[in-house]
Amino acid sequence: MRYKSKFLNILEQRGFIHQLTDETKLDEHLFREQSVAYIGFDCTAPSLHVGSLIQIMMLRWFQKCGHKPIVLLGGGTTKIGDPSGKDNARPVLEKKTIENNKNALKTVFSNYLNFDNGTNKAIIIDNDKWLNDLNYITFLRENGAFFSINKLINLESMKLRLDREQNLSFLEFNYPIFQAYDFYELNKNLNCKVQMGGSDQWGNIINGIELVRKKAKKECFGITSPLLTTSSGGKMGKSESGAIWLNKDLLTDYDFWQFWRNTEDGDVLKFLKLFTDLNLDEIQILRQLKGSDINKAKIILANEVTKICRGEDAALNASQIANDIFEKSKINLDLPKVIIKDEHITLIEIVKMFKFCNTNGEVRRLVKGNGIKINDQIVKNDALKFIKKESTSPIKISIGKKKHGLLIFK
Repeated sequence: MRYKSKFLNILEQRGFIHQLTDETKLDEHLFREQSVAYIGFDCTAPSLHVGSLIQIMMLRWFQKCGHKPIVLLGGGTTKIGDPSGKDNARPVLEKKTIENNKNALKTVFSNYLNFDNGTNKAIIIDNDKWLNDLNYITFLRENGAFFSINKLINLESMKLRLDREQNLSFLEFNYPIFQAYDFYELNKNLNCKVQMGGSDQWGNIINGIELVRKKAKKECFGITSPLLTTSSGGKMGKSESGAIWLNKDLLTDYDFWQFWRNTEDGDVLKFLKLFTDLNLDEIQILRQLKGSDINKAKIILANEVTKICRGEDAALNASQIANDIFEKSKINLDLPKVIIKDEHITLIEIVKMFKFCNTNGEVRRLVKGNGIKINDQIVKNDALKFIKKESTSPIKISIGKKKHGLLIFK
């Protein structure tokens, strides 16, 4: 093994490492003592999507290795907006929206981390606790001298905007300063010595390390994960129908499971390493699967990821729905439903209600190409109408092989 510390070895073997600060000293620190590390998550939406899952899994492995993870919710920094990876400023959210988002985000972390017991139980904290009541003049007098404008404008997030001559507001310009201050606060109050994040956060992490070193005379470290894309070059966490949310109130268990089941062949082993707890020997055995047999590995991936994120019952149920649809061709009542109280509805209307298509033209083109089925029978008539008195049982509507829903008259 390359490293002394169990944590860094796991990260390297499973593909989590992009960059490390002071690799040798970081390894020694993680080997010699119980460490404290944090990752920040801004509250820009009521759920994280799978694009954030690689960072959550890093915290999970950190705790599994005996260390103490901190989930930092950005109740304060969300009021500013991170310019990283954005061509334009993020919309300014109202305080109530940020608060609602923050509360909704908390639900998913308990599935990945232990907050209840042990010397390394996880902590969840909000940076609004120290950012909201800062006196700006006092803050600048105490911290401003530690930041170089030359370095700030050369941060990747800043430089891209400036090079493209896109507007960068003074509001956004403050973001990396406040993120660095987060690291200082966590180090001072919770002895946090490691910040982790995506590769786009490297410059911000370095800022925090330097602030702690200059102001508190303490040594801290940073770890970033690689930018994750699919084999076809797509952005991880996106699908044809939108973001793949971690919270079940924004995405059904079945759709979450199905996203992983539809993983591209070239990504299956990589995703098994990154997003499941399966040991590497088991994953190595799955590497031998070829051709259509790789679908077995995809089902294992979908089951394992869903089991952690949504619970074992959700994984079993989603797997059963898929089995019923694809293997037994029968209607499973746990499919997504649209319940209609009207006396009738057209095919075009119901397909759009399921958000399988956005326009009438899309529906007509699918019908013409034999792409829509009703109860597993190909639809030939795009003017098809469903009548309440003729529909005593749920009606399964299928678009291609992957999108299914139930129309129920009430």
